[in-house]
Amino acid sequence: MFVTLIVLFFIGYLAIALEAPLKIDKSASALLLGMLMWILYSLGAEYVVPNVNAEEFAGYLENNPSLSLKSLHEQALSYVLNVQIVESLGDITQTLLFLIGAMTIVELIDVHGGFRVITDHITTRDKKRLLWVICLTTFILSAILDNMTTTIVMIMLLRKLITSKKERWLYAAMIIIAANTGGAWSPIGDVTTIMLWVKGNVTAPALVSFVLLPSVVALLIPLLFVSRRLKGTLPEIKEKDVEGVNSITPREQKTIFYLGVGGLIFVPVFKTFTHMPPFVGILLVLGVLWTFTEIMYNGKMLERSREHRLPKVISRIDMPSILFFLGILMAVAVLQNSGILAAAARGLDEGIHDVYAINVLLGALSSIVDNVPLVAGVMGMYPVADVAASGYAANFIVDGVFWEFLSFCAGVGGSLLIIGSAAGVIAMGLEKINFGWYLRNFSLLALAGYLGGAVVYFLEVVLFK
Repeated sequence: MFVTLIVLFFIGYLAIALEAPLKIDKSASALLLGMLMWILYSLGAEYVVPNVNAEEFAGYLENNPSLSLKSLHEQALSYVLNVQIVESLGDITQTLLFLIGAMTIVELIDVHGGFRVITDHITTRDKKRLLWVICLTTFILSAILDNMTTTIVMIMLLRKLITSKKERWLYAAMIIIAANTGGAWSPIGDVTTIMLWVKGNVTAPALVSFVLLPSVVALLIPLLFVSRRLKGTLPEIKEKDVEGVNSITPREQKTIFYLGVGGLIFVPVFKTFTHMPPFVGILLVLGVLWTFTEIMYNGKMLERSREHRLPKVISRIDMPSILFFLGILMAVAVLQNSGILAAAARGLDEGIHDVYAINVLLGALSSIVDNVPLVAGVMGMYPVADVAASGYAANFIVDGVFWEFLSFCAGVGGSLLIIGSAAGVIAMGLEKINFGWYLRNFSLLALAGYLGGAVVYFLEVVLFK
């Protein structure tokens, strides 16, 4: 059973990684993988549940005496269906609802031209200065929004500013690094940090306090090298009509932008003070923004086709990505419930037994495979330790060294290869950047930043923890 589950997981993972040559969307592979693993696990529940979940299973049977006359298979299957799959789906749904809310807010801002509040202020033609402005803007934006959305916005901005394709590649590659480093230190900046934050492995204040500086260093090292290659100024580009919604006034654009972005920043504060799950906060913000846009359109005399009310905008969000997360997280849940991840964690502890080395390796691995299932798997391997834990186990408490460093490594490590992050894949698709070109020109720079940031985090722990 265990071998079959592991083999099935790696086959599914391989299908996800080979999405391009197979010409099968990774979301389809992830959904197929997740559902097949739960079916297989349910069919063999009697061989796993009584051994791996002995105490919980015994308590379940005690609370459900009607199962005493049924076979062991029926008892184990009942436990899987009524406890494990329900609890797993509950945890996963919190993350998915947060992502749906955040993505819808970003789409509302974008479709109403709200991001012009930022792009209209970037006017410099000096190549070096423009690179710094774009990278720092990307770094900040990706911490507030997400690295995928930020990359799209900044790549579109580049097309307005730079005509030379090869020159744009330099800026686009740095946008990838800036987006990934910016997302690593924010609880809402990357799917992996969202997962760690929503599950309670890290808190927003600790994540910002200890991962921000390493992330800045991971950006500055390659940025300093690349900026030295750029000299002179860019030619002036004739101003073109900006595509947007003509019926939305600049004041309304700004209001939607500040409501949306301010709401995203508000969510971590909301969680800190109310202790409610983050998805409650993000849906609250979405409700406010939805109400504002409804009132705004009610005051305009527009044809329905020209309005961008939320029911229309929500159709624009990337639902295949949501289904991908659902499938892969469900698959990882099987590995967790079956005890496979716990066994893998014991193997790492016995073989390496160093949280820094483990995380650096995981970060490098995230440049090859998707960091979402990677982090989900690691979270299943290592449960959050009790606050009273000491010694090696203390690394795994809430805001422990392992979880903070994992946030940095999983996010920043994805920059080592262009296929290692959502930002990289987006830039590769929009600008047709060659895998080999990025490998030759930016992989070593990204690695230097990655290792430099890792050293800074280690020094922070030595000095302040």
